[in-house]
Amino acid sequence: MKNETLITAEGLKELNQELDYLKLVKRKEISEKIKVALAFGDISENAEYDEAKNEQANVENRIAKLELMIKNAKVIKEVKNNGIVSIGSRVTIKDLEFDEIMEYTIVGSAEADPFKGKISNVSPLGKALLDKKIGEIIEVESPTGDMIKYEILTV
Repeated sequence: MKNETLITAEGLKELNQELDYLKLVKRKEISEKIKVALAFGDISENAEYDEAKNEQANVENRIAKLELMIKNAKVIKEVKNNGIVSIGSRVTIKDLEFDEIMEYTIVGSAEADPFKGKISNVSPLGKALLDKKIGEIIEVESPTGDMIKYEILTV
């Protein structure tokens, strides 16, 4: 499927929870804000009304995006730890230049969050790690164009 969203079971659960929250809680909150803003009268110069309508549009866009991602979700099977990096693998790597050790989980782009240690399988680092083994050295081009070497320590 061309539009499929690769995702872990945990990631799919998080998307469904966010969707439920937006539909059941956030929509009601925004609806109340709009009602309150309308009570102020003239909506042509009503900042509260404009803000609430913008928030409503953003939430509805996010709901549509989540629904599409969930509809097209392809849950990644739990990986067997065979020492080869695949989507769903937890990988420890070492930056050979700075002697820095990092740990990432390779996930589909829908649930990538580098601040939580989840990198996309289509990111430069994620792509470079896929199908590699413990002990291998990979090279990844940084955003500045420099090549960074990493050693895979654990999978």
